[in-house]
Amino acid sequence: MQSEELIVIGGGVVGSALAYGAAREGTSVTVLDEGDIAHRASRGNFGLVWVQSKGENFPRYARWCRDAAALYPELAKELADLTDVDIALKQPGGFWIGFNDAEMIARRAMLDTLDRDAGGIPFEMLDHADLKARLPAIGPNVAGGSFCPLDGHVNPLLLLRALYAGLNRHRATVRAGASVKHIEYRRADAQFEVTTADGVRLRAARIVLAAGLGNEALASQVGLHAPVVPNRGQVLITERVKPFLPYPTNKARQTNEGTVQLGYSIEDVGYDDGTTVSAIESIAKRATTTFPILSGVRLVRAWGALRVMTPDGFPVYQESATCPGAFVATCHSGVTLAAQHAYVVGPWMAGRTAAPGEIAGFAGERFLDPNRVFKNAH
Repeated sequence: MQSEELIVIGGGVVGSALAYGAAREGTSVTVLDEGDIAHRASRGNFGLVWVQSKGENFPRYARWCRDAAALYPELAKELADLTDVDIALKQPGGFWIGFNDAEMIARRAMLDTLDRDAGGIPFEMLDHADLKARLPAIGPNVAGGSFCPLDGHVNPLLLLRALYAGLNRHRATVRAGASVKHIEYRRADAQFEVTTADGVRLRAARIVLAAGLGNEALASQVGLHAPVVPNRGQVLITERVKPFLPYPTNKARQTNEGTVQLGYSIEDVGYDDGTTVSAIESIAKRATTTFPILSGVRLVRAWGALRVMTPDGFPVYQESATCPGAFVATCHSGVTLAAQHAYVVGPWMAGRTAAPGEIAGFAGERFLDPNRVFKNAH
């Protein structure tokens, strides 16, 4: 039986960023990746590094996203220097698009509150004329929008590739096709024993649960509470077109390859990650209303992916009180938070640094309070 210093369960953007953060500090890390049978949010997401609107009614999370965005250039440069993989990070700011006055009024109120409560979340509200001056391709039926200079986007597939290459450079071990079925905490020697579906057993002094939708079942085995449910979003991709969109928006972004990515839908359909004609039509119609230039562009692909949603939509980060050394990391915004996970959360969970400030606010026990009612934007 192999003994490790840290086992990270989950090989998506969240798990690989946490593992990378631990490995770069000198920790011996093994990543257990379920493989292609897993629901791959990391391979189906929109690629935004987004700050505006993150953390409504949760100022700590707003600051968490703001700080994550600020760390991103350092992570992008480090990964490029270490692995020669350019993750195509661009942070020119980003636009939310509004289609009527009611949406614009609600948006301003929300962003005013967010900036006041969290601090350091700058934004501008733009009417149609001001928005068109910055985004000339905007359509006549768009009312206006909001702009945040902290926003940006990356190529999420290149981000995942770079993190894996970085893990390799730091001599971490990645076990593909390792579906974890059971975790036992051995109190006598303060070790965790992990058993995979094919009978392989591993031990480690510390363990991180970063298995996305699999976290709920695993968390209960080590005294943690991480309720998550799937929520499907569908995304479209166009053929390559001449650059026309220099900023990411909440519903469309032009990638580093010239294609245009369009989204999104919000669907409670369980674990069905397929596509539907109705959602594709709706996304395409909204996209051509926003940017009429897209009316003559061909779609080349559509896909569905499952978001990992907690009851309030915010992350869970926590160490187990009953099984010390066991941690859970569950979040919806794995791309936005990748630098925070690599530089702050991973080293903490590996025992290399102290707990981040105010991390207790992300504990899963908040969902056990019978006096609280939870909802999220999805």
